[in-house]
Amino acid sequence: MRSPRIALSLLLCLAMAGCTSSSGVDGLRPSSEITSSIKAEKASAETALDADGQFAARSLAGEQDTQIDGDGGDIDTVAYAAPDNPTVAKKALAIGAVQRQKFRDAKPINFGKTSPKDYAVHGVDVSRWQGEIDWVKLRSQGANFAYIKATDGGDHLDPMFKKNWKAAAQAGLKRGAYHFFYWCRSGASQADWFIRNVPKVEGALPPVIDVEWNHLSNCKKRPKPEAVREKMQAFMDKLEAHYGQRPVIYTAPDFYDDNLKGHFKNYPFWLRSVAAHPSKRYPGRDWVFWQYSGSGLSHGVKGQIDLNVFRGNEAEWRRWLGGARLVASN
Repeated sequence: MRSPRIALSLLLCLAMAGCTSSSGVDGLRPSSEITSSIKAEKASAETALDADGQFAARSLAGEQDTQIDGDGGDIDTVAYAAPDNPTVAKKALAIGAVQRQKFRDAKPINFGKTSPKDYAVHGVDVSRWQGEIDWVKLRSQGANFAYIKATDGGDHLDPMFKKNWKAAAQAGLKRGAYHFFYWCRSGASQADWFIRNVPKVEGALPPVIDVEWNHLSNCKKRPKPEAVREKMQAFMDKLEAHYGQRPVIYTAPDFYDDNLKGHFKNYPFWLRSVAAHPSKRYPGRDWVFWQYSGSGLSHGVKGQIDLNVFRGNEAEWRRWLGGARLVASN
């Protein structure tokens, strides 16, 4: 909901001759994608039995894409970005300072000897289904980084991406963007769509390719493992060439077992494992991020949110950030 000050400004603008919009509201075509999260519409409220052996509402893993066809042209979809909030920068915590996590979990799990609490750097991933986020509050609860849903397929843009992208940075979080991969389009065309919509920004986290089987998708193709990896490679090569960073691969247990085990050893992995430590679910696989919950609770967000950790201490986090910086920015 817009504030009274913003509404008044819009009315004054409309009343003035020659006033034009610079926000792209005229002719706005919001994304029609209905990727599901934890609490959304009926289609997104499902829970899925993942390969960890428990029912879990899935946010990043289990989002639904609704590509109309596999060969259609790109749709120039624009997300409305709200004006800057001048108070955010004043309230934001120091950029780079690691906040200790204060998250709770609606479905807490006993992870045994090594739990998420043993890791110093926690973060979140979000999409449109988290709605309006108070990023300053979320940061104060221990969200040191955020991966933000940007695109899926070749023509869908999360309508909250631009707003979340800007607000997360203003609140002092390290931010990155992720793409939900669609198996009925080429990897190269999907990379073009991501590049078209995600800014190349100094200090951003590496881009993420989210690969998984999605039973809610209208694309029912499940390519052979060789074809899966070929599509992924085409996508990742384009992103690495453009952003100057090697993409991170996010995946879930079933997809990993089917397609990724033993492959992409030179790529950083972000692993979903909500019932056990990744070392038990993905033996032998190095990882950078671990998504340990899809039922997190935090001030600043209504409902539930995905929770993640970085593998390492604060010093290793800062070193990793330094190595992940862009070669160049624009």
